[in-house]
Amino acid sequence: MKLQSIGWIQSSLRDVAAAPKQGSEGAPDAWVEVNAPFARALAGLKAGDEIVIITWLHLADRNTLDVHPRDDPRNPLTGVFATRSQDRPNPLGLHRVSLREISGTRLRVGPIEAVDGTPVVDIKRPA
Repeated sequence: MKLQSIGWIQSSLRDVAAAPKQGSEGAPDAWVEVNAPFARALAGLKAGDEIVIITWLHLADRNTLDVHPRDDPRNPLTGVFATRSQDRPNPLGLHRVSLREISGTRLRVGPIEAVDGTPVVDIKRPA
């Protein structure tokens, strides 16, 4: 399998520990910086669209198989496939966001809980 980054997140969020667990929990808007070779792939997107940003959660622990959901030790240990934990064997992040603005190959989206520098691997419209 080969996965490549199509861009990255430019966000005011710098620390995973301080970032909201979900976008709807107070996450800011951020910019998706799309690499120039993928500019044509943006055709058809417009401000106001709902889209899914798929990220590679590069700071995640890929050896984690179970977690206390929401990092709350009062919650029983649960397998990561039954959670939204960033720590997992293949740390793909799914972020349903509103496309607020397009400026060249930059997309302002939000709210999104991804930290600054997070690689973006795909952008899709939801079903």
